[in-house]
Amino acid sequence: MKLRFEKEFVLSLQRKIQFIALDSLASAKAFQKGILESCEALLEMPYKYRQSLYHDDKNIRDLIYKGYTIIYAIEEEFISVLALINQESYTFKA
Repeated sequence: MKLRFEKEFVLSLQRKIQFIALDSLASAKAFQKGILESCEALLEMPYKYRQSLYHDDKNIRDLIYKGYTIIYAIEEEFISVLALINQESYTFKA
């Protein structure tokens, strides 16, 4: 199984890192590292986290990291990381 980062997730992560970096570059780097390590850990136990509140599908899950929700889908060959949200509205785009 491999990780696949969807465009929406990547763009959201970049925006959040840029915002955090305005205050502290070290904090921004630590946040990015923590998010990516949490995503990589999904390869070991993909069903560890709760079923998504945003989808009616047992293969779509929500990983909570420091108040941020990482939405990911478990597929046959991939874990697709779909979105990174924190208080903003989320709408799935297929």
